[in-house]
Amino acid sequence: MELQKVLKERYSVRIYDSRPIEDEKLTRILEAGNAAPTAKNQQPQRIYVLKSEEAIQKIRAITRCAFNAPVVLIFAYDAEAQWRNPFEQEIVSGQQDVSIVATQVMLAAWDEGIGSCWVNYFPNSEVEKAFELPENEKVVLLMPMGYPAPEAGVSPNHGKRKPLEDTVKTL
Repeated sequence: MELQKVLKERYSVRIYDSRPIEDEKLTRILEAGNAAPTAKNQQPQRIYVLKSEEAIQKIRAITRCAFNAPVVLIFAYDAEAQWRNPFEQEIVSGQQDVSIVATQVMLAAWDEGIGSCWVNYFPNSEVEKAFELPENEKVVLLMPMGYPAPEAGVSPNHGKRKPLEDTVKTL
């Protein structure tokens, strides 16, 4: 699919078909995330692929925003591996790096015919504890994914965009 088409047509899917994602497609999607740029190429991202019945039930018990997807990705970062700004040590790249990776995963999924939804509506620390993530790994987002159900569709606000002059400033 052409990139501009993917960018314009992709929407947040919240109703999924029960069909599993083929391993080859899931691998290509994850490889797209692996190709994402990160600060100083530190690659602090950690992606946990929840596919087993046990893992899916566990995440559904934590948040209603797993949307009955057959796969849910947990995106986290290793706080020890993230880049630190040498001028201001409290400026770090973990969340930004993970966001870049997740965006590429989300767009690659759509290109494969797989829908997804970026989810922040969950208790991050509960996910870290439930899946026994190392203490230095911090969860940023969840991404349910799968084939969109026939009744899935764009939300009413999907196409609403502010004019560029409201969000872009040239100095």
